[in-house]
Amino acid sequence: MTGDNPLRGSGAAAVRESIAKYVFMLLASMSIFLVILICYFLFSNGIPAILKIGVKQFLTGTVWKPKNEIFGILPMIVGSVYVTLGSILVGVPIGILTAVYLSKFCSKRVYKIINPAVELLAGIPSVVYGFFGLVVIVPVIAVLTRPFGGKGKSILTASILLGIMILPTIISCAKAAIDAVPESYYEGSLALGATHERSIFHVMVPAARSGIFAGIVLGVGRAIGETMAVIMIAGNQPRMPKGIFQGTRTMTANIVLEMGYAVGLHREALIATGVVLFIFLLCINLIFSFIKHKSESKY
Repeated sequence: MTGDNPLRGSGAAAVRESIAKYVFMLLASMSIFLVILICYFLFSNGIPAILKIGVKQFLTGTVWKPKNEIFGILPMIVGSVYVTLGSILVGVPIGILTAVYLSKFCSKRVYKIINPAVELLAGIPSVVYGFFGLVVIVPVIAVLTRPFGGKGKSILTASILLGIMILPTIISCAKAAIDAVPESYYEGSLALGATHERSIFHVMVPAARSGIFAGIVLGVGRAIGETMAVIMIAGNQPRMPKGIFQGTRTMTANIVLEMGYAVGLHREALIATGVVLFIFLLCINLIFSFIKHKSESKY
């Protein structure tokens, strides 16, 4: 008699599982390796440039004149902070409330219209957003801020556009997090006498805070790293911003605008700007992680 040997089959399955395990481990290790490689490139090229220029001069200097080998990136740091905070103020409340509406208040007919529109926003290229900001937002802001000396291309304009750009990321992550909350939480809240709105905002949304914070972090990461749209509407003025109605230059815009022709110390200073940008993003992630931890401890 012939037939399949169950022991042989189980042995083959174990081998396949072992191979799959090591393949997945290798792929996961590649991600870690790439992060280490990027960090090595940035810090090995950027730190010597910062030391050569001078840490104080580089981080607190307000003048950026590559021809004279004067490299101070404080205006770019301040501009990046202003634009990022502005995009958070614009995008985060709208994104979270939209996610709540789509998840718990929206009818199926309206959902079929809004949800594809949100997904479409995520696929629009940055340069298209930049053209939209240049043609639509800049003229409107110019008219509204003219009494205050505004000319349209400003921190406010960049903040509004970046707030729009991070909406798809925040909405998608927040909606997925709210949908993942067990329905028993909502039903239990209703059974205790809470209204529909109170059950959503005081039970469901706090229970989904981990996913919501993840969406905010991803959105803020995109806002910090955005370049093309910011170049088109922020004004690109390497000087200390005197208000949200004035133009500015972010660190990413500074790198992209000058890397094409930079050589020598100028090129090293731009790489050092990338180091500062990397640390800036890391600090923001740590701040959000701290807020998330305090929120989880509270609840």
